[in-house]
Amino acid sequence: MPLRCLLALVGGLVLAAAFEPVGLAWLMPPAIAALIFSVRGLRPGRAWIPSLLFGITFSYAVMVWMRAVGTDAWIAMCAVEAAFFVPLGVGLSWSLRLRAWPVWTALWWVGIETWRSGFPFSGMPFGRLVYASADTPWADALPWIGTTGVSFLIALTGTTLAWLVLQVRSPSRRAYAVVGALAVVTVAPLLVPFHVEESGTTTVAAVQGNVPGTGLDVVAVHREVSANHVRMTEQLAAAVAAGEEPAPDFVVWPENSTAVDPFTDPEVGAGIVSASDAIGVPIVVGGMSNDPLDEANVLNQGIVYRPGLGSGDRYTKRHPVPYGEYIPFRGSLIPSSYGKLRLVPRDMVRGTSLEPLRVGEVRVADAICFDVAYDEGISGQVARGAQLVTVQTSNAMFSLTGQLGQQFEISRLRAQETGRWVVVAAINGISGVVRPDGHVVASIPARREGVLVETIGLSSTLTPAVRLGVWPARFSLAFLIGHTAFVLVTYRQRRRRADRSDDQSEERGTTA
Repeated sequence: MPLRCLLALVGGLVLAAAFEPVGLAWLMPPAIAALIFSVRGLRPGRAWIPSLLFGITFSYAVMVWMRAVGTDAWIAMCAVEAAFFVPLGVGLSWSLRLRAWPVWTALWWVGIETWRSGFPFSGMPFGRLVYASADTPWADALPWIGTTGVSFLIALTGTTLAWLVLQVRSPSRRAYAVVGALAVVTVAPLLVPFHVEESGTTTVAAVQGNVPGTGLDVVAVHREVSANHVRMTEQLAAAVAAGEEPAPDFVVWPENSTAVDPFTDPEVGAGIVSASDAIGVPIVVGGMSNDPLDEANVLNQGIVYRPGLGSGDRYTKRHPVPYGEYIPFRGSLIPSSYGKLRLVPRDMVRGTSLEPLRVGEVRVADAICFDVAYDEGISGQVARGAQLVTVQTSNAMFSLTGQLGQQFEISRLRAQETGRWVVVAAINGISGVVRPDGHVVASIPARREGVLVETIGLSSTLTPAVRLGVWPARFSLAFLIGHTAFVLVTYRQRRRRADRSDDQSEERGTTA
């Protein structure tokens, strides 16, 4: 057991190194294989131990950026995430006893990954295998099988690698056939790329206004932040008038480009109107606004401002961050006065609409910060007619960490999944424009100010991944439930048969 535990601890760290900022994606299969070897041969009652150790090192390493919020928050959140590796260890132990166990163990990985990505309080999707797959053949499968499918493919590569190592002592034709089939499935997207038809183009400007001072606390300097975005948009308007820049069809400001309600704050509202009138095209502003149904709450929105007309369509963030943007069960679990929770005086209400924004003549799928890590929001808007994707983000708190790189990689993968151009506007990094093949056309690094003006392709083509929607994720959860129920039922049946056999033995002994 000590060697198994050591292997699991190292395997978790190796898997974390596949993600940004290290970004060695090829480490994922050997890391998954290490987990399989650490669990293989153990009964379910012990298999959870190395699996939990794997989860601890992986979770704490891949999300070490959470320390920017607070060491206590990092410890608590990653403890919850690591706990999901307990049922994973049990499920792997069950699956390793079956024929074709590489498939069943890969399904268990994806099922647990899906579970922790949605629970509790909407879960934590960071650390999904697919989110380390940029610039790999696995990512080229995204438009065909989606994020859950690609995570399964990566997990299957790792479990098959473990199976192949076990076959080294007695190689067989079956081993070569299985590995060959897996190679074909992985490389097939390269041979048969998904074709996206463009229905037109539009020119988009993304503004990264930066945050004064340390750049870590937007709220403390929120008026300067808003003024920066107004100033840079007006400078863009002057450059367009001088023929130095192409005229955009609309402009995207990041999340928290205004941290107060622009409809009740005259200074901020006037600044937005001034910028919109200067550039003469709509601006998608990332702003906070009061909840019209309850003034005690707040909405985090992408608000379309139209020159001369004011506000239009709005998108409301679907996945506010628990204990960062709202406090679950406020006052009943953790006191609202504890630590940095004092900085969350009002709860942010989650949005529910999947209707794309109408920005001029273009329909836009919007995502705000952590929204980009969840499957249903962007793909749901694309399925309803969105022609391109915008991501508005304010991750200034994490600007000295690997979180920026991880989130930007997710945005790149969303472009491949949906077959849409993606425009990322970050408050102080990383902003960028991404083609549907995941290639970054232009970007602004962290802790800088700048404006990107790019011609963007529009499309109405729906990828198979968008058509599948969240059904692959639901299937993975159904597999967890079905396999668990099967194991429990068969165990109960075996116990009953064993009890009847014991009773019969006792009756024969009494008769004798």
